[in-house]
Amino acid sequence: MTDTSVLDQENEAGFGDYVALLKPRVMSLVVFTALVGLLVAPVDVHPVIGFAAILFIAIGAGASGALNMWYDADIDRVMNRTKGRPVPSGKVAAEEAFAIGIALSGMAVVMLALAANILAAGLLAFTIFFYAVVYTMWLKRWTPQNIVIGGAAGAFPPMIGWAAATGGVSVESALMFALIFMWTPPHFWALALFMKDDYSNAGVPMLTVTHGRRVTRNHILAYTILLAPVALGLGMTSIGGPVYLVAALVMNLWFLKGALEIQRRPEAQVEADGYRTEKAFFRFSLYYLFLHFGMLLVEATLRGFGIGGW
Repeated sequence: MTDTSVLDQENEAGFGDYVALLKPRVMSLVVFTALVGLLVAPVDVHPVIGFAAILFIAIGAGASGALNMWYDADIDRVMNRTKGRPVPSGKVAAEEAFAIGIALSGMAVVMLALAANILAAGLLAFTIFFYAVVYTMWLKRWTPQNIVIGGAAGAFPPMIGWAAATGGVSVESALMFALIFMWTPPHFWALALFMKDDYSNAGVPMLTVTHGRRVTRNHILAYTILLAPVALGLGMTSIGGPVYLVAALVMNLWFLKGALEIQRRPEAQVEADGYRTEKAFFRFSLYYLFLHFGMLLVEATLRGFGIGGW
């Protein structure tokens, strides 16, 4: 066997590479928040319709991931965090990733329209467009506010789930959207604090690169403060309740404590402990979102038994 044939086998894409192309970690968050949006809606959804709706929302999220990897292959090759992805590693051709993304996008939107309704499908189509075009092709490489505005793409899934169940939008679905939208900047800026060289090397104008770490720390605190009333306000709606509200109060106090610690840290201390506080804040931010939406499910379950809620 020649060296060339061995190299070809090493670069041949496997099933796992195509799964990775769809960004399963991001998809898991999309599926969970969309499912919560569907389940907490004040209507009964047939299980088959509900399953189909979540399936096609997940496929749409995967399509967005494939299109993102197609367009971002050049900068993904430079960043340590992303250079092992299927396209920059050479396992999947960029043209193939694009074709998969377009095909899955079309299928997801059409099938969601058939399974649920036009509004849900329209929101899914707009979400895919926003993530693949507005965020990936424009905002990400143009402005340090990329993750602020682009965070809308990740905030739509619970609104899509709610629309799939009810055929409309509401204060509740708008606040679920706002919760994710306001959570996204401190979540990603905390990551950027200890991944700064990656973004700098790739030429991505993340806030840490364009304005420095001190400004980023201030922004994390500001958005964490703005996030808290959104999270607590959601607890006062028809899908909230005392269980959610108590949990949200505890989580937001803890989140605010972490943001204050990050904001007050001198750079000398950061270099000494290897971004321990920033990494802890980032890890908690993942639990933060899952726990908030999990508590909404708890409230919906309690209401099903005739208890809980307001």
